[in-house]
Amino acid sequence: MIPRRILAGLLAVWFVTTFIAFASKAATSERIVSDPLNGVALFGYDPVSYFIDKSARPGVPDYEFSFAGLTWRFRSEANRAAFMRAPETFVPEFGGYDPLAVGEGVPLEGNPAYFAVHERKLFLFARQENVAKFLANPESTLEAATSGWPEVEKKLVP
Repeated sequence: MIPRRILAGLLAVWFVTTFIAFASKAATSERIVSDPLNGVALFGYDPVSYFIDKSARPGVPDYEFSFAGLTWRFRSEANRAAFMRAPETFVPEFGGYDPLAVGEGVPLEGNPAYFAVHERKLFLFARQENVAKFLANPESTLEAATSGWPEVEKKLVP
């Protein structure tokens, strides 16, 4: 039987190390929409598929790459290779936060299933109707989002 003091000490060490590990993961991942439980960017969706397939497709664990403190998943080796050559091409604008909300200063995560590729840039949205609003007037939405992004970034973990 383990004495209570040793057990309490072990539990305290476990708690502190778990908290530190979780806090550091949260600090690196909040600027890009990701799964908070496993640190996978875009909840596992392949960012290259939005451009190549013109659809939201989940990636697979067999094709992963680490970038910006996150794990990114891809559907194929070719998609992973394309991302590795130029990740900034495929990372969503505003970190995957909904540009309509960003324009209002609100850090609302985009859903990888609701997206638009506009002028070779990927945008994620919280709701399907936000995609339609964006496509109706992308210039003014992007102007507001670009203006609101610095304020939204301040609300995210550095």
